[in-house]
Amino acid sequence: MSWNAYIDSICDNTADNAGTKHCDRAAIVGLNGSCWTTCDHSKSMKLEPSEITKLANAMSSGDTSILQSGGIVLEGVKYQFLRGDDKMILGKKKDHGAITIQASKTALVIGHTQEGCQQGNTNKGVDSIVTYLEGINM
Repeated sequence: MSWNAYIDSICDNTADNAGTKHCDRAAIVGLNGSCWTTCDHSKSMKLEPSEITKLANAMSSGDTSILQSGGIVLEGVKYQFLRGDDKMILGKKKDHGAITIQASKTALVIGHTQEGCQQGNTNKGVDSIVTYLEGINM
């Protein structure tokens, strides 16, 4: 099964009434640190194993303090932690856009919001895939 098709679903589900897609890149990773999506998709986030491990550990343990103090590093960019809990984390970096990370039972769905676009739309796109995953007990 290829998870890369879900990248398109995440991005497509962020379109507003004018057709603007607010999420430009996405990824799905396992809470065990594995990559579900691959880097060969044009809209795939290119995540380092250490970045995935740090996120997965924080979300699995419910302790986001390491992300609050050290930021959220994805694709080598350090985003400021805005808010979060054991199910969702939001981050932002001026001139780089915003990050939405939401957990299902077994995975993290990550969406990147383009600078100048609305993170709330990305939140909806990410949530649509998390809801699907939880519906199939994943």
